[in-house]
Amino acid sequence: MTLGRRGLLAAGLALPFAPAAAAAVKEAWTRPAGLAPDDSVALWPDGHLAVPAGLVERIVQRSEDPAASDRMVEHVTRPRLDIFRPARPNGAAVILAPGGGYRYVVIDKEGYELARWLAARGVTAYVLFYRLPGDGWANGADVPLADAQRAVRLVRSRAKQDGIDPARVAFGGFSAGGHVATSLLTRFDAPVCEAVDTADALPARPDALAGIYPVVSMDPAIAHPGSREKLLGANPDAAREALYSPERNVRPDQPPLWLLHAEDDKGVPAANSLRLREAARAIGASCESHVFERGGHGFGLMKTAGLPVAIWPELLWAWLGSHGVV
Repeated sequence: MTLGRRGLLAAGLALPFAPAAAAAVKEAWTRPAGLAPDDSVALWPDGHLAVPAGLVERIVQRSEDPAASDRMVEHVTRPRLDIFRPARPNGAAVILAPGGGYRYVVIDKEGYELARWLAARGVTAYVLFYRLPGDGWANGADVPLADAQRAVRLVRSRAKQDGIDPARVAFGGFSAGGHVATSLLTRFDAPVCEAVDTADALPARPDALAGIYPVVSMDPAIAHPGSREKLLGANPDAAREALYSPERNVRPDQPPLWLLHAEDDKGVPAANSLRLREAARAIGASCESHVFERGGHGFGLMKTAGLPVAIWPELLWAWLGSHGVV
């Protein structure tokens, strides 16, 4: 590493929370030149995916504020990794799966904003645009997981090219992207896709994994209804509901887990994280969790002003350091 863990923590984490620095960061996030990643790579070789007939990818801008972009991708036809490269790579890699209720994938909030935050601290960050289960793909419920597995393998295959350590690859997911992440937590070796090249010989188990206000359970009592319906349809049977509920599939060899939620989350109840935490603890698996009183759902980085939950990136950074990732 170019700097020690403590040096990176001290030098980097002050940036988003000091008022002047926060303004500078927001300006960098929102000016046109700052919106683009440094590179973008397709997950799968050309011609490998049979795109459903009539499916057309579309980017939609949801924000009317010219100073704050909030874009989303509907109907992902080219699953990919957008790459944000640090000026001085420290060898760490983090793959991010944004949310969107399995209806779309968010670009800026939950994707690019945290990627830039990480890149400023020496981490090579990859934003994953995964296929959506309701778009007509074969084996639709498994395509987000297949893309997540492939993402981890592909990043490891690019270790020399991207200047990363293949043994320091973390994965994080927000909201429905948190379901992608926690599915990878427990099903990183599930046979949901065929090998297509040498990258697929590499392990898909991340070295650490974070769920940020994650969709986890498919139990109707606490599930996010929209994500559940897109993933499993209107009336899944009990076995299918169990298979796609990560809290019911925890395993001793899963990656170290970090969870974040707000008690007042009305979109995805905090019980999703709490159940997964209890399930992990019951089998002795590594898990750190943080539940804040306020924050709602979808707060990301820029919607935490004035709230104690604003400290969450520091907590995540320290945890990644404690597990040797950063």
